[in-house]
Amino acid sequence: MKPTRAIVITGNGTNCEMEAAHACRLGGFDETVIAHIAEILSGEIRLDDFHFLNLTGGFLDGDDLGSAKAQANRLKNAAVTGGNEKLVAQFTRFIADGKLILGVCNGFQLMVKMGMLPGFDGSSLTQTVTLTHNDCGRFQDRWTYLKADPASPCIFTSGIDRGIYLPVRHGEGKFLCDSAATLERIESGHLAVLRYSDAAYAAATLEFPANPNGSVNAIAALCDPTGRLMGLMPHPEAFVHYTQHPRWTRETLPEEGDGLILYKNAAEYVRQKLI
Repeated sequence: MKPTRAIVITGNGTNCEMEAAHACRLGGFDETVIAHIAEILSGEIRLDDFHFLNLTGGFLDGDDLGSAKAQANRLKNAAVTGGNEKLVAQFTRFIADGKLILGVCNGFQLMVKMGMLPGFDGSSLTQTVTLTHNDCGRFQDRWTYLKADPASPCIFTSGIDRGIYLPVRHGEGKFLCDSAATLERIESGHLAVLRYSDAAYAAATLEFPANPNGSVNAIAALCDPTGRLMGLMPHPEAFVHYTQHPRWTRETLPEEGDGLILYKNAAEYVRQKLI
């Protein structure tokens, strides 16, 4: 059997690549590579050689032009050295080949501004949603309860019946749609994978600080209709072991953190579907 391979892209302001790579390894991937975007643009590393792409948190290009917008423009227009192929062709081929992409925080912002999410009608380059400045007007660094939608097609959240507990750390996390029709398609397709909620995971909330940014319909995470592409503002790679929990010295907790299931589900999908 071929090895399962994950890639984590770094450079231009990312800051969670080590944690994301560690989460991939804990989740069960045989090989995980951290690659600078320059290595991909040079042709030294190709996305085609991997099964799972991680777009991590950080502050791409200092969030100039708005969070991740400069990187979105770069990835759409840059050509790979030594050939006639644009880098975006590797992204679209990666998606067409049935592979997995997870965008966390700045990575989620990148996915929506490239147009990868929500990805209606097979389009991965048309932007219809965005992530913008928090309603509170300042950066938020706190832990949040996230209610799951068991009816979602999302590969990553399979098996999460109620919810998970993860940290957020962002200044531009408010989810908005370009129209009521776009929001309706998201809701009717169960693409809003996770929502900010109360501590019992009983109901989604728009109330601050449980909803730290004012996202419409409390949406914290989004997947495409295939369930293979997912973006979320909370950080699953920041809670893969109980010692990362804020109360780990005061409570008896399972060894695995709530975020690890996303990476375990990804590894299992690759083994079952792509190898």
